[in-house]
Amino acid sequence: IGCDHSQNLVDICREKHYQAFVCDALAVPIRSGSCDACISIAVIHHFATAERRVAALQELVRLLRPGGKALIYVWAMEQEYNKKKSKYLRENRISQGKKEEISSDTSVQELLVKQMPDVGNQDSAPSVPSINDFQDRGCNSREVTNFKLPIHTNRTSFHCQDVLVPWHLKENPGKGKPIEPFGPLGSHDPGPVFHRYYHVFCEGEMEAACQTLSNISILQSYYDQGNWCVILQKV
Repeated sequence: IGCDHSQNLVDICREKHYQAFVCDALAVPIRSGSCDACISIAVIHHFATAERRVAALQELVRLLRPGGKALIYVWAMEQEYNKKKSKYLRENRISQGKKEEISSDTSVQELLVKQMPDVGNQDSAPSVPSINDFQDRGCNSREVTNFKLPIHTNRTSFHCQDVLVPWHLKENPGKGKPIEPFGPLGSHDPGPVFHRYYHVFCEGEMEAACQTLSNISILQSYYDQGNWCVILQKV
């Protein structure tokens, strides 16, 4: 069963005969302890406060039965890790003939279909920082005085954890033709631009948030193509 805040996305799922409904990730209308597994992909990084991000994690845990597992993906601030650039950065190709732009959210879903990590190979650090260590990190620990969020340049490295990411919608895509999330660079008519809020996670931040939860154990924490990922289990 799938759920999303977007009615249009849910309608697409229903057209494909999948079970899906519209809801708020902080209040999922499903009975507590009724799910064997939950997957949260590219959701929690859209919540604007640490408290709301933890509340979203708590809601996932509420849905799980004892022994149930949750897989969580969030966008990473470190788009270059172990001297390797993420797919998000690598696809910043500018050429006269061909320009392809896809969202990080989509690439994550493709990666999950191709390969799921081996839970047995745990590579999380032995000591995880407290969530308090991340509360005020923000834009290189600088105090925000004008309350304006920076607008991120697509396909570039992040310089601030809290950003607005431009989302270009293609006008009149036509029936059956998908809407392009990031419109063609240099296009004369890219369509309307919407700015979506993201909190990109630093290394260790998601584990620290999970450690504030009760009745869970972290089975695995890892980095995957510009995303920080956690697999947790309800005990």
